[in-house]
Amino acid sequence: MTKKVLLDVHTHTVASGHAYSSMQEMVHAAADKGLEILGITEHGPSIPGTCNPIYFSNMHVVPRTMYGVRLMLGCEINILDTQGHLDLDERHLRMLDLRIAGIHSICWKGGTRQENTQGMIAAMRNPFVQIISHPGDGTTDLDFKPIVQTAKETHTLLEINNHSLSPHRDKVMARPNNVELLRLCKRYGVPVILGSDAHISFQIADYERLYPLIEETAFPDELIMNYDTRRFLDYLKSMP
Repeated sequence: MTKKVLLDVHTHTVASGHAYSSMQEMVHAAADKGLEILGITEHGPSIPGTCNPIYFSNMHVVPRTMYGVRLMLGCEINILDTQGHLDLDERHLRMLDLRIAGIHSICWKGGTRQENTQGMIAAMRNPFVQIISHPGDGTTDLDFKPIVQTAKETHTLLEINNHSLSPHRDKVMARPNNVELLRLCKRYGVPVILGSDAHISFQIADYERLYPLIEETAFPDELIMNYDTRRFLDYLKSMP
């Protein structure tokens, strides 16, 4: 039986421009679901309609505990190219509680499979990047074995993303890619984090599309960070 989910750290509010709940609505929903930690990670500035970097400069005004839930405010930063450049500067990165980086087709300049893989690895070696969002969604062609090995070396969590598997997303490689990622992470003892990628409060901690993949790969509970808040916090890279 699946263990109790205690955290979801990849979610978006109306500030991201194409999501539909306020911050307080998101935290209320997290409290109703019994979460101990909620991460809100608005899209980085290269995504059309998202918040201006000044949004991240002012997050100090937001209480980090609401309705009994620990709130971690951060950004889903865009990896821009095969050199691993990010679309948020160091000054703003230092203001975040949580730093997720991912590839989005609208602002990604890719190359060969090897070049794409090196771009993601370069982002993982960035001392600020703690989580890679939806590496298995098929947006770009990647070699997962060196990515998993780098995740282990750098203490960067790889996300298994529920939203990528939605039939509305038409991500045909998301399922086989995520199965491959889970098998590799199991082989090398690399922990993962399940991400809802919620764009409305009702999607928080919704991992229903991921549980069949976990069962198929017999992925061990002890390598899933969503079941233990202390282990999750201890595993995160510290800010430089």
